[in-house]
Amino acid sequence: MPRLQITHRTEYAYQRPVGLLRHRLLVRPQDSHDLRLHAATLTVDPPPSATVWAHDVFGNSICLLDWPEDLQTEHLTIVSELELTHYPSGLGVPATTLDPAAETFPFAYPVAEIPDVSRLAERQYPDPAGRVDRWARRFVTREGDSPPRTLEVLSAMTRAVKAEFAYQAREAEGTQLPAETLQRQSGTCRDFALLMMEAARSLGLAARFVTGYLYDADAMPDPAGQHGAGATHAWCAIYLPGAGWVEYDPTNGLLAGANLVRVGVSRTPEQALPVSGGFLGDAEDPLGLRVDVEVMLLPRRGLAEAA
Repeated sequence: MPRLQITHRTEYAYQRPVGLLRHRLLVRPQDSHDLRLHAATLTVDPPPSATVWAHDVFGNSICLLDWPEDLQTEHLTIVSELELTHYPSGLGVPATTLDPAAETFPFAYPVAEIPDVSRLAERQYPDPAGRVDRWARRFVTREGDSPPRTLEVLSAMTRAVKAEFAYQAREAEGTQLPAETLQRQSGTCRDFALLMMEAARSLGLAARFVTGYLYDADAMPDPAGQHGAGATHAWCAIYLPGAGWVEYDPTNGLLAGANLVRVGVSRTPEQALPVSGGFLGDAEDPLGLRVDVEVMLLPRRGLAEAA
């Protein structure tokens, strides 16, 4: 149960003063059984005239920032600082909580849940040549007369992305189509998450996009604190009856939320941007965008506090 300090810094620079339109932030995680948020601080320069918090359609905690119409600035800096304790479920939890009827594939969602998961089980992106369908079916294999086991199908899919695809960082916004990722055999974390989501959906499973942070649980802190493998990151979650939303990180082959701090969830990657907004000025005014995320593993507290 690592205790973490996360600093997420976003900096925009402009070559001449511009006005700022409303910005939408998705940087604050929700308290849950697997995450306890101890402190959250948001610092913005220039300071907004209005800061409003709301929940979006997925239940994410959203911050909306507005500035005066007459404001002119050559920069915008947004710093989110979090201190939290993470309680990853571990590989054994999905296996012990999974509904027996869903242990083998294919299975049907309970009738009462179908209206709630059906939109998330629909394909969201074109696959005219059936590339994603064929790739997904390769993991649904029988051993003799035994049907495929659901958790093994998803684990094999997660590890195949890690083993067979090349990770390539990309600063440009947007996500590749899943069929394009298959063709290129490369992509970013958000590309790999979307590929696995659409592959799972092609098998009739409900899937959602997850945005958050990655850390290295094996980097033990010294008394002054030590940096882990911190980065903005994306992965996916698959809904399994009984086990609920089980998280899979195909980029790193991680299962059941290990080393992953969830901040927000959505149906598509476009709905889960950490920072989005606009400015009033000319197209050539932006000089650049810099995003820096630092995840520090803090010394462990006493058992009474961590419980």
